[in-house]
Amino acid sequence: MRKGKTFIICGPSGVGKGTVVARLLASDPTLYFSVSATTRPPRAGEENGVHYHFLSREQFEQWIAAGDFLEYAEYVGNLYGTPCRYVDQAMEQGRDVLLDIEIQGAELVHQKRPDTVRIYVAPPSWAELERRLVGRGTEDMEKVRSRLARGREEFAAARNFDYFVINDTVDHAVGELRAIMLAEHCRPCERISLISQ
Repeated sequence: MRKGKTFIICGPSGVGKGTVVARLLASDPTLYFSVSATTRPPRAGEENGVHYHFLSREQFEQWIAAGDFLEYAEYVGNLYGTPCRYVDQAMEQGRDVLLDIEIQGAELVHQKRPDTVRIYVAPPSWAELERRLVGRGTEDMEKVRSRLARGREEFAAARNFDYFVINDTVDHAVGELRAIMLAEHCRPCERISLISQ
């Protein structure tokens, strides 16, 4: 049985990563979406193990000390991280794993596991990204500008990724992600061992 691979999906806020990943997951039930751990309390409707793995700060710090995170960071007083154990379990079952994380987290994961496939999802233009952010109607223009500025800063790291997908339409982006995942499983280092002697 083939071993699963880990695919990191990165891109600026508002580019549509969540929509693309949700469509990809709906089209292939064998994929595993990595659920992050956090020390923040659950919000209404959030379930442990579904939306996040909710941990106390003490538990989270114990996991850090034990090396149980692929990456972790503190944001607004709460800790967030990607637990190794669930990613590894899925991969051992032959399932590909999707991580939707920030640029800094992607770099940390890649340092620990260089075989991780990094995919940068970009907007067709900065004007379109601004239109999408404004269209969400969830933030004022100052926050939209801040997100755009951060997106442009992080964009410089895109050339270090393995693949670059432009999310002009969800169907097109999902198609490219599927093609990347298939191609990664066709590498000689993986396929040669499947040939019976």
